[in-house]
Amino acid sequence: MSLPMSAIMLGVEDLDRAKQFYAEGLGFKIDKDTRNYVSFNLGDGSPQLALYEWEAAAQDAGVPSEGSGFRGTSFHLNPQSRDEVNETIRNAVAAGGSVVKEAAASQWGGYFGYFSDPDGYLWKVATYGE
Repeated sequence: MSLPMSAIMLGVEDLDRAKQFYAEGLGFKIDKDTRNYVSFNLGDGSPQLALYEWEAAAQDAGVPSEGSGFRGTSFHLNPQSRDEVNETIRNAVAAGGSVVKEAAASQWGGYFGYFSDPDGYLWKVATYGE
């Protein structure tokens, strides 16, 4: 059986703020935009990124909405160069995100850093080339 992943959904505290962060800050293309839900088309071969109001997402899953700290998940972007890694992190910070780990060369030969979006989701930005 094949089970293709169609979307990654994030519960967010402020939908307008999150939509602005991803659309304007990171340049993700909005696919659907409703009162409680926004999705982004990330391109061929990638699942959609969906944002859903936190309380509504918890209710949809039938679980309590409380939760904080490390959620056991990070999302990864893989630009082609160190300059693009740095630019992506700068754009995220300018749009309201925070640097979690400054970009630097790694022991495995790549170059990476982490930022968090306004809701605390972790994003790793890494290049394996250059």
